[in-house]
Amino acid sequence: MSKVEDFFSSQQEQQIIDAIRIAEKNTSGEIRVHIERISSKETIDRAAEVFYYLKMDETKNRNAVLFYLSIEDKKFAIIGDKNLHEKVGNDFWESTKKEILHEFKKGNFTKGLVKGITEAGNQLKTLFPYDKTDVNELPDHISKGN
Repeated sequence: MSKVEDFFSSQQEQQIIDAIRIAEKNTSGEIRVHIERISSKETIDRAAEVFYYLKMDETKNRNAVLFYLSIEDKKFAIIGDKNLHEKVGNDFWESTKKEILHEFKKGNFTKGLVKGITEAGNQLKTLFPYDKTDVNELPDHISKGN
């Protein structure tokens, strides 16, 4: 797979976007997915760069989550903003990563992401419930890099 644009079919992309929209429906939290071909940095460091580049640290409640994939490296990371991370801790991220990795190892990238997004949404809903003043602060589409 050489092109990031071709990694997910349009139907798969829509499934991921739908999962994001459903997850965000009951929370003030924000979820994004970013994919790129390859990274020359440590995965978590690159995910943090993308997190800031996408301005995910500028949400009102500092409760955004990024699912980052480097497809040729076959690496991924999940990073959550300050207020969310303080409430869920490392165990949540590790258990969610394991669930996603279980699907990724079978080649089920869409299913793995949807599971991870759903789990993040459940945590966000519990910790940062929807309020009638909430607005969708970040786009739901998949962002793509090099």
